[in-house]
Amino acid sequence: MMANMWMRYGTRVALATSLMAIVMVAPLLASKIKSRGDADPTFDFKGIRSWAWAADGPGDVKMARSSQDDPKALLAIFGPTVVESIVKELGARGLSQVDPSDAPLKMHYYVLVTVGFEAQTLGQFLPPITDWGLAPFAPVTQSLNVIQTGSIVLDAVSSKLNRVVWRGISQTEIEKLKNDDERKQVIRDAVKDLVSKKFPKT
Repeated sequence: MMANMWMRYGTRVALATSLMAIVMVAPLLASKIKSRGDADPTFDFKGIRSWAWAADGPGDVKMARSSQDDPKALLAIFGPTVVESIVKELGARGLSQVDPSDAPLKMHYYVLVTVGFEAQTLGQFLPPITDWGLAPFAPVTQSLNVIQTGSIVLDAVSSKLNRVVWRGISQTEIEKLKNDDERKQVIRDAVKDLVSKKFPKT
């Protein structure tokens, strides 16, 4: 009887320890996501309540790791998660997805996966930056950096002005992620952090 009591006690201690470890690790994982946003200071976001995807589609994948990279395969796996997350988080901000002809904003995302085995400038895979904004990454050469970095870039384009009026970037290291489920969760967390904290108030 005494042995059973100690076994139950040990089980409770182990469970409590495991729960404590999860609680402690979760903030550490979240803290690795770095988000920022730049908005056109001349554009008024007040009163905007709807959006649509860009005419050329929701998004693209850009990869710079090796000649064997297949952006289309990565888009097929993770694209739906990015799309679902953006729709959800914009909805949480009070913006509804509507027909493109009625949308004041058109959204387009880029998933960037880079690793610095070759000298390269981060951000070279994106369209030209806006006149008002800052470059998405510091324009310096990244060399001999073996850390794989994943970034989600989200552009909001004014339908009336036909130009980007907001660009948000969420970035994290991805080399330690073990499987697609973990990667999809990081995508959800990154989009939530980006849209909830960096998207302009409407």
